[in-house]
Amino acid sequence: MKIILEKIKIPIKKEIQKFEKQFINIIKSNVTLIDKITHYITHRKGKLIRPIFVFLIAKMLGTIQKKTYHTACLIELIHTATLIHDDVIDNSNLRRGSFSINAIWKNKIAVLAGDYLLSKSLLLATNNNYYDLLQIICKTIKNMSEVELLQIEKSKNLDITEKIYNQIIYHKTASLIAASCECGALSVNTDKKTVLKMRQFGIFIGIAFQIKDDLFDYDSQNFTGKPTGIDLKEKKITLPLIHALEKASKKDKKWILYFIKNYDEKKKYEIINFVKKYGGLEYATKKMIKFRDEAIKILDFYPKNEIKKTLKIMANFIVERNQ
Repeated sequence: MKIILEKIKIPIKKEIQKFEKQFINIIKSNVTLIDKITHYITHRKGKLIRPIFVFLIAKMLGTIQKKTYHTACLIELIHTATLIHDDVIDNSNLRRGSFSINAIWKNKIAVLAGDYLLSKSLLLATNNNYYDLLQIICKTIKNMSEVELLQIEKSKNLDITEKIYNQIIYHKTASLIAASCECGALSVNTDKKTVLKMRQFGIFIGIAFQIKDDLFDYDSQNFTGKPTGIDLKEKKITLPLIHALEKASKKDKKWILYFIKNYDEKKKYEIINFVKKYGGLEYATKKMIKFRDEAIKILDFYPKNEIKKTLKIMANFIVERNQ
């Protein structure tokens, strides 16, 4: 998977390298503790999926400029901040196979570090008069916060339908990937119609991305560093389980809901086998592929070139990755 991702970066290799240097400079602080935390963050570099989308979209539609680099930094600042906050909310001690910020510096410092990165993203936008980007970003942050609370509310009652699930993953994951694609297009002064198409492309890809993440919870062969059953333990009802519950007999549904409400590691594999029995994994996989295909259809409107080809490879990577 790393080999594929490196291949994807080839057409934007120089841009990614320049972006990484800018990102490090942007998050610098005069406060020693903040610098220690941000140094730790930048040295356990993630896949940079959102900045990659910013640069690929921008390069497909126009010429990459200063605003494009700032857009990539802005998006990655928000993404990193939300990951830090998510680890606090989920009480998670690991992120990408390494200790999370809250595991090392505790929750209070982790929350403040996340706030610091969010403030940096907003300052980057306002200091450069990127009010078009700012409007998109603020709306995205609002939606992500609202939907986290919705998911917590629904997990208490275990009453998430597929419609609510779609609402959750749209705002939780797809909205930031959509913002990456939309803002990438905006950064090269693309027309409004194209900007909206790129946003739709990002929505489809983002939904496929989250469904893939949800499938990892049932796969002991994944390399995410996240053990199977974490979502189940946290009572997060995702698409595979939603479909299985809809298809199950009343008896099976009743005892599975009981096991989830009274979660026990010993019952984890019974729940996973229940999902497999009622075709939850196959259903979720088909949905994921459908959203991937819808995203690729949008690209068909644009001329064939290396960047468009790379975007299609990226779309396939999203659903084929093992981490």
